[in-house]
Amino acid sequence: MQAILIEQVDGLGEAGDVIEVSRGHMRNYLLPNKLAELATPGRIAEVRRREAARQEAQAKAADDARELAKLLERTILTLKAKAGGDGRLFGSITSADVAEAILEARGADIDRRHILVDPPIRAVGTYSVPVDLGFGLTTEVKTIVSPLLD
Repeated sequence: MQAILIEQVDGLGEAGDVIEVSRGHMRNYLLPNKLAELATPGRIAEVRRREAARQEAQAKAADDARELAKLLERTILTLKAKAGGDGRLFGSITSADVAEAILEARGADIDRRHILVDPPIRAVGTYSVPVDLGFGLTTEVKTIVSPLLD
């Protein structure tokens, strides 16, 4: 008997997989626990259509991430902060500050958790800040921290 998994089941497959199972396993375990549904030709076609659409969307997102990586490699951010005479900042530049600067400079909304400013920037200077874009892509944004002149 064919079934379509609704959730991932150890030993059988991932959600959306069309599998072959015994009637007893389907009737006694998979259906009562809402782990699978009966596979009809229409449902199999719908599952395959959804999987194709998901793969297409994921490929588009990966292409968008590659384009953003190229854009960020060419980006130079200038952040101004209050600093003492020795170049040490009063406070620090964090990943949230870099994310805000990227949003202003390029219009790209990147989650601060994907920007790796570790340890926080506490001095005037030029830094390369790594940005994780997902899909195995990591790029660096050149960041210049200069003192805020009053």
